[in-house]
Amino acid sequence: MLLRRMLIMLAVVVLVVLALAAYKGYSIYQQVQLFSAPPPPISVEAEPAREIPWQRRLPAIGTLKAIQGVELTVEVPGTVQQTLFESGQKVSQDQPLIQMSSEVEQAGLASAEAALGLAQVELGRARNLVGRQMISRSEFDRLNAEARQAQASVEQFKASLAKKRISAPFAGTIGIRQVEVGDYLGSGTLIATLQDLSRLQVDFFLPEQRVPQLRVGQQVQLSVPAYPDEVFTGQISAINPRTEESTRNIQLRAQLQNPEEKLLPGMFANLDVLLPETPQRVVVPETAITYSLYGNALYVVTDQQDEAGQVQTDEQGQPRKRVERRFITTGERRDGLVVIEKGLTAGEWVVSSGQLKLDNDTAVSIVAPEARP
Repeated sequence: MLLRRMLIMLAVVVLVVLALAAYKGYSIYQQVQLFSAPPPPISVEAEPAREIPWQRRLPAIGTLKAIQGVELTVEVPGTVQQTLFESGQKVSQDQPLIQMSSEVEQAGLASAEAALGLAQVELGRARNLVGRQMISRSEFDRLNAEARQAQASVEQFKASLAKKRISAPFAGTIGIRQVEVGDYLGSGTLIATLQDLSRLQVDFFLPEQRVPQLRVGQQVQLSVPAYPDEVFTGQISAINPRTEESTRNIQLRAQLQNPEEKLLPGMFANLDVLLPETPQRVVVPETAITYSLYGNALYVVTDQQDEAGQVQTDEQGQPRKRVERRFITTGERRDGLVVIEKGLTAGEWVVSSGQLKLDNDTAVSIVAPEARP
């Protein structure tokens, strides 16, 4: 009886041990299957490489200038008697701006005109007398010279009076007034700036190698930080006939219309000189490119194939996708696109977002932008 109980207990222990061993073995089997199973595909965004007409451009930078722009200064010293403009006002050509005190010049002009009148009367008398040989020819010449000298004195005072009234040399927008009534202004004192904003020009430089591609009249596009979403167009108006010896660059000047007067002289401008050629180029989104010390690369999406070269499909019958890391040669960048010079053909799909988790031959699934986690 005791032996029977011992055998039963031994059988129970053996069964428990076998059950535990089976459970443990099954758990190990599941873990092995889990690690040996292929990882799930990584969700990425992708789009095909496109071949589009690519406008060739020569980039440059420059500073906007007014075609007509001056700093109004005083030529002769004096005291401000009247200010005839307001800061920021639009003025017309020859419009008076500043009137300076001119009493001394007016008195001098009156004296010079009186002297001129007397000299002209004496010259008239001498002209009659010299004809009758009642005075010498030398006396007549002296009186004639005095009359001409008196006339020159009158013109001198008139010129001085004109310089006491400062007028706009051309139509434009005047800047902030720097003087007030009663100020004494020395020669060269700044009154305000005057800018014609209807047309502007921009000077810029390009390497001397670009000279064969440049022509007067070529279209130029430029943008400024103040209006980052707007593009302004102009034309090359002049090409400097010599290069800069220190930089081997050539200077160019472009002009553009500014009807709304958005652009102001002194603004920094990014320029593109448009070349006539528009060749076809393969382009991809700039986000598709990964940069490293080994070169520029991107991930090309391809179909998975088995050893026999057959395309593998998923449960829905769709081809399984994988990525291939491919090094490429890039060209110009513009508007979020990059030109691919070498290593990619039009129509190939490239990963445009989600590359951080990828490696060569990684399984992927293409999703819409809003669906990617």
